[in-house]
Amino acid sequence: MNKLFLGAVTLLLAATSQVSRADDTVERGRYLSVAADCAACHTAPKGGQPYAGGYAITSPLGDIWASNITPSKTHGIGKYSEADFAKAVREGVRKDGAHLYPAMPYTSYAKLTDEDVHALYTYFMQDVKPVDAEARQTDLPFPFNIRASMAVWNLLYLDKATFKPDPSKDAQWNRGAYLVEGLEHCSSCHTPRGLMMQEVGSQAFAGGSLGDWYAPNITSDKIGGIGGWSDAQLAQYLKTGRVHGLAQAGGGMAEAVTNSLSKLHDEDIAAIVAYMRSVPAVAEPGASKAAFAWGDAVKAPGEQPVRGTDASPSSGGVLYSGLCASCHGAHGEGSKDGYYPSLVHNTTVGLARPQNLLAAIAKGVDREVGGEHVLMPHFSEGSHVQPLTDAEVASVATYVRTNFGPGDQVTAEQVAHMRAGGDKPLLASVPRLMLPAVIIGVLVLLALVLLVRRARAEKNKNKHNKASA
Repeated sequence: MNKLFLGAVTLLLAATSQVSRADDTVERGRYLSVAADCAACHTAPKGGQPYAGGYAITSPLGDIWASNITPSKTHGIGKYSEADFAKAVREGVRKDGAHLYPAMPYTSYAKLTDEDVHALYTYFMQDVKPVDAEARQTDLPFPFNIRASMAVWNLLYLDKATFKPDPSKDAQWNRGAYLVEGLEHCSSCHTPRGLMMQEVGSQAFAGGSLGDWYAPNITSDKIGGIGGWSDAQLAQYLKTGRVHGLAQAGGGMAEAVTNSLSKLHDEDIAAIVAYMRSVPAVAEPGASKAAFAWGDAVKAPGEQPVRGTDASPSSGGVLYSGLCASCHGAHGEGSKDGYYPSLVHNTTVGLARPQNLLAAIAKGVDREVGGEHVLMPHFSEGSHVQPLTDAEVASVATYVRTNFGPGDQVTAEQVAHMRAGGDKPLLASVPRLMLPAVIIGVLVLLALVLLVRRARAEKNKNKHNKASA
């Protein structure tokens, strides 16, 4: 009887241990999905079902719609094996063999360890609610709709090597490198893209166009990057999306803070900061001093003439007084509690390029952290406040940058350019009829170069082996 009882207890304890380990794996996968910011892209805005897709990722080549990644067996990834899942996450290839576009940052996720991919798979299959609904399909114009071309692109630009810790660095730095280069995929936004939409490695983290917004330089450069920020300021910005008198997150960064960074453990935030400190500095063209260093609050009317305005209703000063001063202050000082940001010593105002200031005015800001919702209304068509024309947005921006920033003039053409999606890569600028020939020609040329390099490397390797023998 005692033996039977002890056996039953042993089995019960073993089963409990297995359940506990499974729960730990699911929880680890949940945390990793947050760090990888999966929900931001795979959940439709305004009440969409978690991970059911329906979010449009704007690219210079057209909108790329995020897919349903719930464990639905009819419309999601419910029939994916772990190997299928790993291939999609790290190589950008779906179960049916079709290639994903690198708007899904598999070039960064390629660095994920096997253990983390397993945890992610376990979380999605066991803890995410299946949604049997088809997400909107991506339909890029020809020739970008030929997904098979991504096989050649991957051959040229996808590094399949998983993350390997640098033994010369400490554990915190290596954790930060894994998060920044892998899970958080920071380079996907903050690195400029080349002719074939690949990240330009020599300019890593030096800033990149995101359509209407611009992901700024986050290298260690003290003028163009974040080298002049303290560790505490960087950590606070990542965790909350704002540092009073310094910076506020908008656009894609606001989404990253809301859905991912604000939910990371403090030690992971510290690791990210430690790694970013070591990123090689890249100078920012046109930047004469740090973006946050600009700005002195203007005096109240009567104490000092207000610069950059006239008395017309559409002048920057009049528009600022009517639409902006109630929140940002007549002197640009913001509110005392920092909820309404100061425009003095403000990176968005002081960046060498005015794009993010224009986007903030025209598109607004929407960020939620810790139950606190930060919302700046937009001033484009459909605004519940007042829609502004390109010329009026330019006028307000000129007033703000004259009083609190570098002092340059912003034009209506710059606003129109931002509203039209910002800078376009060369690939998107080539006439449509010429694109197939250009793409094929470039891919063939690059493939030949790659093959020659590999042949030379193999030849040198054989020579080395013979010499060793």
